[in-house]
Amino acid sequence: MDILILLILVPVLTVLAISISRTKEQIRMSAAVGMGIQLVQATYLVFAYLAERKNGNVDDMLFVRSWEWFKSFNIQFSIGVDGISVSLIALTAIVIFTGVLTSWKVDNLSKEFFISLIVLTTGVFGFFISLDLFSMFLFFELAVIPMYLLIGIWGSGPKEYAAMKLTLMLMGASAVLLLGILGLYVNSAAAPGGLMTFNIIDISRLNIPMEVQRIFFPLLFVGFGVLGALFPFHTWSPDGHSSAPTAVSMLHAGVLMKMGGYGCLRVAMYLMPGAANEMGWIFIVLTSISVVYGAFGAIVQKDLKYINAYSSVSHCGLVLFAILMSDKISANGAVLQMISHGLMTALFFALIGMIYERTHTRDIRFMGGLMKVIPFLGVAYMIAGLASLGLPGLSGFVAEMNVFVGAFQHSDTFHRIATIVVCSSIVITAVYILRVVATLLLGPIKNNDFNLIKDAVWFERATVIILIFAIAGIGMAPLWLSDFISRSLDPIILKLSMIK
Repeated sequence: MDILILLILVPVLTVLAISISRTKEQIRMSAAVGMGIQLVQATYLVFAYLAERKNGNVDDMLFVRSWEWFKSFNIQFSIGVDGISVSLIALTAIVIFTGVLTSWKVDNLSKEFFISLIVLTTGVFGFFISLDLFSMFLFFELAVIPMYLLIGIWGSGPKEYAAMKLTLMLMGASAVLLLGILGLYVNSAAAPGGLMTFNIIDISRLNIPMEVQRIFFPLLFVGFGVLGALFPFHTWSPDGHSSAPTAVSMLHAGVLMKMGGYGCLRVAMYLMPGAANEMGWIFIVLTSISVVYGAFGAIVQKDLKYINAYSSVSHCGLVLFAILMSDKISANGAVLQMISHGLMTALFFALIGMIYERTHTRDIRFMGGLMKVIPFLGVAYMIAGLASLGLPGLSGFVAEMNVFVGAFQHSDTFHRIATIVVCSSIVITAVYILRVVATLLLGPIKNNDFNLIKDAVWFERATVIILIFAIAGIGMAPLWLSDFISRSLDPIILKLSMIK
């Protein structure tokens, strides 16, 4: 069977296995085995993709398959992958597998929890393999809707408010996105040689009129950008992060927010390059604000989850900023940043959940000296922090260097000033990361009860080791991933450069 179809089928079969499980142990094992198989499949896909390239396959997309869906509207179920989508599929597989391990102790409605979590993941995998805007939108919705239940039922704090706010804002973004997709569909026939279609590859070969691009490019960029925490539509993200259970926060920041960046690059920029070049400066301003505002927002927070949530706004703003630079080096950095941040923030949220379970607080004012009692988790948190501030040898440094070097290659004053402003986030990030590490891990123990807590157990150690191994692997040997992504950016950057 086609490997891309299996990426959707295995989660579906996992949901069925969980549904017929009778005990909590069977539920957990079904979820872990299913997502373990998914991780193996994603690894196989990486090697299969490399083998195709090594054999001289020069197609932009590989493993392409299409099936007629709604013939009267020329809607097909069309799938395929390139280096960008394969990388994000691998990221998703890692994060969901570690998320399942992190959720090993979920007892409240555990069957419903794991089903919702894996349904969400099915939507993410489907989104990254879709080459048809109609099916991409359906998978987008499938990934977003379970978030309401996962936060509203299994969350903490003001979870009903956070779940409702997240859902309403993302549904609003979906409405805007749908208008943009329908605009492309209708106007694909109006372009010279065009036939009304949702197929991304077919639309990319058309010359969409500029007057059409000016209308629908902002709709598509904002529609996807809201999920990528685009300022000023980012406010759903910190509240959603803070109230979500650990695995949901890992998926939320580690994977779902990457759908926003991927959509902006694959759909908005690629299909409407004229408007992207003409109107990009507006979104460069907004993303620059996202980067700096998110970093300053993290400085003033006292709750560990809010600190990481605002940090995610900053890092995901950097992704969108790099995409808008329309430069191959910065675009490569954007994809590397999506992967790096996905791994890094998944590790952060996993550790925060583990620490909260032991200390029953996320307020850094009441925490200290944890390195003395939970050294394994303490060292892991320090590694995550160093990756976040861009320490050489870890994945964050590689991604950010590509972004800044590529962005600064623009010779005009506007782009260089914007790059300098965004670069300032490095210093701000160092401030809040080092402050949290010093407060949380070092110094005297502030609560005598902390002396009684235990360090990580087996499934927590497995989660942490997998994520750290991936972060360090990219940081120590970045060229293989950079080359893996680079070729897939060529058609996008070529199209953007031809319009300039």
